[in-house]
Amino acid sequence: MTDTEKLRNIIKEKGLKLKYVANYLGLSEYGFALKIGNKKEFKAGEITMLCELLGITKLSDKEAIFFKK
Repeated sequence: MTDTEKLRNIIKEKGLKLKYVANYLGLSEYGFALKIGNKKEFKAGEITMLCELLGITKLSDKEAIFFKK
């Protein structure tokens, strides 16, 4: 389960728009909204791309955002 609040905050801190992030991942805005809202899961490749785009390098940070219990 994705920690939506943390992910949205990081995107906002980086000055990015959700539409830009969706396009970067090759997703529609709706498809990205489903994933960020925990209706669908992010694929491993999408998580990797998001981490690169957002500068998330620490494994503990990745786990806290994308694998929240």
